[in-house]
Amino acid sequence: MAKGQQETLGVGIDCGTMNIVSARKVGDKVETKRIRDAFLELPRDSKKMLKLSGVSYVERGEELLILGDPALDTANIFGREVRRPLSAGLVSSSDIDAMEVLGLLIKNVLGEPKSPKEVCYFSVPAAPVDRPGQDVIYHRGVLGKIIAECGYTPMAGNEAMAIIYAETAKEGFSGVGISFGSGMTNVAVSLNTIEAMSFSVARGGDWIDAGAAKSIGGTQSRLCAVKEKGMDLMSPQGRDQEALSFYYKSLIEYALDQMVLQFASVQGKFTFPKPVPIIVSGGTSKAGGFLDLFKQVFDKKRKKFPVEVSEVRPASDPLNAVANGLLIQALQED
Repeated sequence: MAKGQQETLGVGIDCGTMNIVSARKVGDKVETKRIRDAFLELPRDSKKMLKLSGVSYVERGEELLILGDPALDTANIFGREVRRPLSAGLVSSSDIDAMEVLGLLIKNVLGEPKSPKEVCYFSVPAAPVDRPGQDVIYHRGVLGKIIAECGYTPMAGNEAMAIIYAETAKEGFSGVGISFGSGMTNVAVSLNTIEAMSFSVARGGDWIDAGAAKSIGGTQSRLCAVKEKGMDLMSPQGRDQEALSFYYKSLIEYALDQMVLQFASVQGKFTFPKPVPIIVSGGTSKAGGFLDLFKQVFDKKRKKFPVEVSEVRPASDPLNAVANGLLIQALQED
């Protein structure tokens, strides 16, 4: 294989609770591919209806499985909740169906390797500090096995550190990366590419949807749809949006409070020679007004931070930042 071709080997894949996103370098550009991390089971007699509507499905015994975005759309039509292979950011240890579907979803976005045993960096969250005793060993092992079965050499990468690799080149890869995902919120602190601290909290977009839905008597799928249609967190309209905005603010406050606690536990072990940026990313951060709300909450807590912050800015591509950061690591390996 020519040298120019060798330089394009390597792939990054962000295995999130809401979306699975892969990133590859093709020529001078990075191409991403996404699929919704969701599935819905329907009886076989729904086959004609699905064919008429053009919705793709997978046949399994006496059931039909709808994968990805169509699963969420169909669930909203029938007033049902979709199932997800990942729960609160981690692979379920008891749901055999979820593991099987997760394999289908990952294969969908990865495709075939460009060369035997091509390196694939996959995202792994840090262990949640608010769930003592829960680790990510099983999660990392399952994902690694699926990716190896796809013909790749799997390598695990910290989710929030991937954001720093993707977004802080001009700062020498120093900064604070925060990934507001669906199942978890991940945080990493880096000094010149070296991970100084990382942790996660077991709250994210799903926690927002579930809390808001319970508060107003709706379904989680419906509240998620309201959120994704577009809203301004700084100026919510109607009861649904107002409930969502309350929970968004609570999540940001909770994540920042945990950051202060974790910083305190390692204070004195590392120092930053100059102020560093906070990079806000993740699908949950894409809501309108999220950055303004984050800055508003952060300004009230800034004095408690032991690290001087130069600015708070969004990732250039919040939905794909983790996959892009993992791709950078994979390219270095190859």
